[in-house]
Amino acid sequence: MLEFLVKRLATIAPTLVLVSMLIFGLQQLLPGDPAVILAGEDHDPTVIAYLHKKLHLDEPLPVRYAYWVAGVARGDLGESVRTQQPVLDLVLQKLPVTIELALLAMSIALVIGIPAGVVSAVGRGTAWDHVANVFALWGISTPNFWLGILMILLFSVQLGWLPASGYVSPFEDLRANLEAMVMPAFVLGNGIAAVLMRHTRSAMLQVLSADYVRTARAKGLSEPVVILKHALRNALTPIITLGALELGTLLSGAVLTEQVFTIPGFGKLIVDSVFNRDYSVVQGVVLVTATAYISLNLLADLAYFVVNPRLRA
Repeated sequence: MLEFLVKRLATIAPTLVLVSMLIFGLQQLLPGDPAVILAGEDHDPTVIAYLHKKLHLDEPLPVRYAYWVAGVARGDLGESVRTQQPVLDLVLQKLPVTIELALLAMSIALVIGIPAGVVSAVGRGTAWDHVANVFALWGISTPNFWLGILMILLFSVQLGWLPASGYVSPFEDLRANLEAMVMPAFVLGNGIAAVLMRHTRSAMLQVLSADYVRTARAKGLSEPVVILKHALRNALTPIITLGALELGTLLSGAVLTEQVFTIPGFGKLIVDSVFNRDYSVVQGVVLVTATAYISLNLLADLAYFVVNPRLRA
């Protein structure tokens, strides 16, 4: 396991370098002069010249990339041209909101998706199987923004149980925080639960036909022990991979859901920065998101050793 971990860690650095080059290079392909856009309607040559110097736009592309990478290595992601705030501060303001929303949505997805997949696989061809498949099809097909609007109309407008939008920090009022986050978390978790259910069902059907499961049943082990200890544990590998990818997607920001529920997370920050041509913020946020993806993939690889004893041999 240690050798595997060292090899995986050795691939992270070149991966991050390649990602940083892609982030910086693709950002430069956007049309127009960012200094002219940021200068406003007046197009004052003095202001434009100042912005060119401040953003190093008068330097060659490799030099600009070197300036940015040197700052990132020091923990300096740059400064927002629009707000004059450090990008790291903006990220730290939005990241806790996005992490909370992602963890709540992932928890809902795991609680619904995995049990539904197990029940569907064990009861293949029964009414439970058909109900679970209908649920999965509905979850995959339902657009998040449409489901969010329906939930607002029902639980906020008609019943008045939950706030329609907004965000309250859990450190200010935990109950108000959960009331504000439960609907967007369910909207995001609904689709992921459906995908998890389909993958869990497929993996369980494959495992249930394996020789070791038949042997466990022949030894007289109870059905719950056979299903949960022998079958589900060996079916978790693809589920862990999918869960890590979905969690990474949630951490990158759920743009439409955050817009519908007015959640001040990563999604809104990225959209605002792209429209405002705020290069530093876009680069910083995308780099943080890419790092989160890589870290989650590493954790998923380590989780394989926990659930699959054959990898530890």
